[in-house]
Amino acid sequence: MAIAKDQALARLEANRIVIRGLVDGVSAEQAGWRPAPEAWSLLEVVCHLADEEVEDFRTRLDLTLHQPGTAWPSIDPQGWVRDRAYAEQDLDEALARFSAERDRSLAWLRRLAAPDWSAENVHPVFGAMSAGSLLHAWLEHDLLHIRQLTELQHHWLGEHAAPYDPGYAGDW
Repeated sequence: MAIAKDQALARLEANRIVIRGLVDGVSAEQAGWRPAPEAWSLLEVVCHLADEEVEDFRTRLDLTLHQPGTAWPSIDPQGWVRDRAYAEQDLDEALARFSAERDRSLAWLRRLAAPDWSAENVHPVFGAMSAGSLLHAWLEHDLLHIRQLTELQHHWLGEHAAPYDPGYAGDW
């Protein structure tokens, strides 16, 4: 496996701290702000991360490791934004839920004894996926949303800096 389980655990823990740092203490107005109608808000991203933690990565990795060949439950992350009314949630509660679920994931991963990272399951779009690929995708998923949260902070600042100019910071 390209990254050891201990390294993955450390990265998942560090990512949680970064995610918390990017959204902790923002106003309700900023939490719900979208730079464009089709874009997600900070709040929606955090709700998504909490749901993905439980219903996607932890569940699918568990099935792949312990019940290979068992169909993964279907998920609809885009639909959840609307169906689960992410925009109406409370940011602090969503962040607490994400953190609690990440704690459960970390505890579960720590308990895995000699996982077979080559165990596979079939994704309906991507085809055969190994447990190791799924773990790496979990790490990458965090990073994609850390980038998204950073961009949301950047765009928010750009829209709300007037009359001040943050251009001295450098090129984005």
